[in-house]
This record gives sequence, C-alpha cells and structure tokens, in this order.
Amino acid sequence: MPKIRVCNLYPELLNIYGDRGNTIAVVQRARWHGLEVEVTDVTLGDRVDFRQFDILLIGGGQDREQRLIAEDFARVKGSSLHEAVLDGLVVLAICGGYQLMGRYYQTADGAQLPGLSIFDAWTEAGPTRMVGNVVVETELFGEPRTLVGFENHSGRTFLGPTARPLGRVLKGHGNNGQDGREGVVYRNAIGTYLHGSLLPKNPHLTDWLLQRALDRRYGGEVQLGRLDDTIEERAHAAMVRRLLR
Repeated sequence: MPKIRVCNLYPELLNIYGDRGNTIAVVQRARWHGLEVEVTDVTLGDRVDFRQFDILLIGGGQDREQRLIAEDFARVKGSSLHEAVLDGLVVLAICGGYQLMGRYYQTADGAQLPGLSIFDAWTEAGPTRMVGNVVVETELFGEPRTLVGFENHSGRTFLGPTARPLGRVLKGHGNNGQDGREGVVYRNAIGTYLHGSLLPKNPHLTDWLLQRALDRRYGGEVQLGRLDDTIEERAHAAMVRRLLR
C-alpha cells in the first residue's frame, strides 16, 4: 500500500480558525484513495529532516506565536525546510505560516520578524483587519477552478517579481486588498490566507497536494483514482453562487 508521510508543523501554536482541519482532510481523503498515512507533529525545538515527509501543513496564528516560530526557524528548522522545498516537498502554509515563509513579517509595533525567504514575498501589518469569505479563481489545476475559504488578517502581503500568485480574487481581499491577487505558489509549496478550514471545502486542492506528494515519492507510478465528490462539489458550488451573487 502506498504511504504518505504528513508533517503537522507547530499544531499547538498555529491552529487558528480550524486549520487543524486541513490535516484531518488530508488523512481521510488519502485513506479513501487507499493510501496509508502517517502523521507526525513537529513543534518548537524539534530537529527534523523535512525531506523525509511528503506533505507539510502549517496553520495560522497571532504575533506572539509568530515571534516564537520565527526564532525557531532561524535557530533550528530553517535550512532543513529550505532544502526540503527545493527537493519538492509539498507544503500548504496558511496565514501566519504563509507570512513566515516569505522574506519577513513586520508587526504593528514595527518589529520585523525574519522569514525563510522561500516565497518571494513580504508582509506588513496594516491598520485594519481584512475579514470575510473569499472566492479565488486559480489555474493551479491546468484549467480555471475556484477555491473558497475564510480570511481574517491584518497583514498585507506583497509578491516580488519572481513570485506566482495562487489565484485571482473574485470575492474578498486576498493578499493585501489592493492588487487582486491571493496566495503564492513556489514549486510544490502553496501559501494562502484561506482558512475555513481550507481543504474540506476544496477537495480538488486536497487531491492536488496528494498527487504531487505521490509523484515525488513514487516517481509517477501511483495515480489517484476518482472519488464521488458529489456532496462536496454541491457545497462548494453553493458557496460560490452565494458569494458572487
């Protein structure tokens, strides 16, 4: 039975707005596809080789947690995570995790927390929060499809010249409420502000993560089958219709 190794990074610190639900969704959907799944929680101070994992999930948090994580990235985990992303590790980084995988996050009090610079992006705290449901159109899957989620962030993230956005905002604020872009994609790593949790609302994204992980682990020899997503697709479509009405 093909096996997927999932890393749940800082689960006790970065789990705001139900981001732990992304781990649950990956595990359950992988099992429906007939895959064996192993989940490892990794937290502050843990030294690991991230290349051993197939999927890394990191959620959102607030400034206090981000200060701790920025220090842990700098002292303990940064180089290993860099190497793993270059090696093709599949990553889904939400909100605070997304910000700290960029160049830096500047807090409301002016402190600049260094990021990993995996994403060509940087974040600065703004005076107001951007809150609400979001619809994003993305070409991540080869043809335009929508992603739905919920955002709640004061950080404004700006993409550098080498960064590719995850998609175009149809409803909501996205990265900064100005340029109409949401998230970022680099190799097999995705950063986004979409909570909700994201993956139960977007099974096609969950399968994208799983297939990329399988391709890296098994060299294209293991392909996902098709699941009956009728209920999930109806729920997704209903949300899109309601938000774009």
